[in-house]
Amino acid sequence: MKFVAPDLMPVLPELFVLTMSCIVLVVDMFLERQQRYITYWLTQLTLLSVAILILSTPAVQESKLAMFGHYIKDTLGDTLKFFICIVSATVFLYSRDYLKNNELFRGEYFVLGLFGVLGMMVMVSAHSLLSIYLGLELLSLSLYAMIALNRDSPTAAEAAIKYFVLGSLASGILLYGISMIYGVTGSVDLQVVAAVVSGKHDHDDLMLVFGLVFLVVGLAFKLGSVPFHMWIPDVYQGAPTSVALYISSAPKLAAFALIIRVLVYGLGSLQGDWQQMLIILSILSMMLGNLAAIAQTNIKRMLAYSTISHTGFLLLGILSGTLEGYSASMFYSIIYVLMVVGAFGVVTILSQSGLEIENIRDLSGLHHRDPWLAFIMMTVMMSMAGIPCMVGFYAKLAVLQAVINIGLIWLALIGVISSVIGAFYYLRVVKFIYFDEIEHLRRKQSLEISRDVKFVISANGLLIIFLGLYPTALMTWCTASLLD
Repeated sequence: MKFVAPDLMPVLPELFVLTMSCIVLVVDMFLERQQRYITYWLTQLTLLSVAILILSTPAVQESKLAMFGHYIKDTLGDTLKFFICIVSATVFLYSRDYLKNNELFRGEYFVLGLFGVLGMMVMVSAHSLLSIYLGLELLSLSLYAMIALNRDSPTAAEAAIKYFVLGSLASGILLYGISMIYGVTGSVDLQVVAAVVSGKHDHDDLMLVFGLVFLVVGLAFKLGSVPFHMWIPDVYQGAPTSVALYISSAPKLAAFALIIRVLVYGLGSLQGDWQQMLIILSILSMMLGNLAAIAQTNIKRMLAYSTISHTGFLLLGILSGTLEGYSASMFYSIIYVLMVVGAFGVVTILSQSGLEIENIRDLSGLHHRDPWLAFIMMTVMMSMAGIPCMVGFYAKLAVLQAVINIGLIWLALIGVISSVIGAFYYLRVVKFIYFDEIEHLRRKQSLEISRDVKFVISANGLLIIFLGLYPTALMTWCTASLLD
């Protein structure tokens, strides 16, 4: 039998990231401690080069399969991979000074970060249940090690072990689901799975239903939906702030792609079944996430429960089962990542040597120390709360509109109520920033922010305002990406 070499051009971005990750790993081994900036710049060069490579590629007119059907190149994948690269580069920029000040500026952070980006890119363009699992595990293994980056921190080690144990359990559940779907359809190719499932007149097949349940549970854990959320608060609090920044951002885009690939493209004919499960996950996530966040005094735990509540809103668009809903959820996921990068970015910048930002009260009087940084944090919090004129308001409005259009008005009302509850703890942060006295320990401490960091964090905050006033372009981009 003649061997046919696979076409590697569609997977060029992934191959480039893989090659550069290995190069960065080898180069870092020969660098002295004071030369570690070379690792940082090689990492940034890799991410920005991949983003340019994706943009320079001609627009995909129709989907193209590669790697024997395990990989798909389409507009959705290119769009999400572009944002993953830009967000990851921003995360590394915000983390640079934090890592230096806390003596964590090591090559492992950047190498693991690059391998995590590679895992996300594989997840985004996966066209089979096998490649989805491989990408997911590559990302998860990178995150396990990154959380334990601070070897002298017992809380970091504890968070890494908790995430490893629960993550392994979720991976096993996901594999059970994949094996059941394979047993019913005889294939892991999503296109074949979709064809076989849609051709079945009896959707009450017990094996198929159990496979779907296991898949949804595995995906819900990776996304952080209630009741599979227990790892998020502990991991966010225990991990170094720079790692919490990484975990909370780009992986959410990959998780959105994962749900679209598996549930919409692969098991779309079972929408009546997974829609009910997503409704329950969405309601629990929105309500419990917002209610639990009110009781938090730790800023990272508060943002963790905030993430859980935003996950509920993201699921609203997907469960609608319409193109409008999918594009609204994609828009929401991008906007959420933009907001959480801004929030954790400010916390990371403020967490200088010996004065880690842990409690919300640590932000007291920030407008006296740095008025511009205080304004950016206020902008992010108001956007997360869904205040009009901020892009977070439009993102929530879009997913609620998608739910209303399919007749689930009661579900939209629950979303509105949970959003009102969430506004309390977001505006409480603004209250501490502008109306409380500055903490004594920070009274005499001056903030030293690099010019490039200040420029990017400013762009981050201003982009939230700009997209709030003009969201049409990004929403159109999201819709066009899903039309392919």
